[in-house]
Amino acid sequence: MSPGDEHDYGEPAGTRMRLPEADPYGGARRPARSSSRNLVMVVGVVVLLIAAIAFANRGGDDSPSTAATGETNADQPGTSSTAASGTKPVESKTGGIPSGFARTEQGAQSAAANYAVALGSTGMFQKDSRHALVDTVYTAATAATLQAPMDQAYSAAFLAKLGLDANGNAPEGNTFVSRVVPVGTTVQAYADTTAKVAVWYLGLIGMSGENSTDPVTSSWKTWTFDLQWVEGDWKITADEQKDGPAPVPGDDRAAASDEISKAIEEYGGFTYAR
Repeated sequence: MSPGDEHDYGEPAGTRMRLPEADPYGGARRPARSSSRNLVMVVGVVVLLIAAIAFANRGGDDSPSTAATGETNADQPGTSSTAASGTKPVESKTGGIPSGFARTEQGAQSAAANYAVALGSTGMFQKDSRHALVDTVYTAATAATLQAPMDQAYSAAFLAKLGLDANGNAPEGNTFVSRVVPVGTTVQAYADTTAKVAVWYLGLIGMSGENSTDPVTSSWKTWTFDLQWVEGDWKITADEQKDGPAPVPGDDRAAASDEISKAIEEYGGFTYAR
């Protein structure tokens, strides 16, 4: 991603949101997305690919399912490609981020999923924690090229547009939310010391608080990582993102701000393994 890109987990077209009758966000509907919401992770050497993924061929198939007939369809991917393997996730951490992944395709998938979670966290909005995160998940050479452009991109002016102060802190009584929840991973390429892994995820972004005019919303994206085996672990050399694929949004009632804040505080993240 280039320094000019802005933080955004995106918002699928046609999103339907039913707000509670007593709107704790001040009755504010989500405004047209400003340019300040398009930065997910600013990286100086990585290109952000913005390409909406259209849903095609979504229905009209009246043929019996393979589950009912017992037949298999060679054109359909096997569920084993993303099924849990039963292998325990890593037990070690570096700077709070899971580390010590296996030198296997599964290990590369686990690394990519955990790195997406780390890079999609609120820690990226504070300088010290951002530097530590980048140094941990990228190769040393890549991290060295990213720190300065990231510092410029996460400027006080940019943070202010998100409702944060110059140090990346939310106003008192408000909770800033930035979270990535991986749904699945796939290996696009694998060799002895390199791997390319895509992570399909649900993203949450916004400010939860009584006076917030930028409520927490969700979006769907795919984050692809180029990984290299370095000193006994997988590290990122490059990454790129694209929108979707996004499922049809449901009619769930939008939660009140205090519900969102409480959920963010009570429900922690996971260590991911395929």
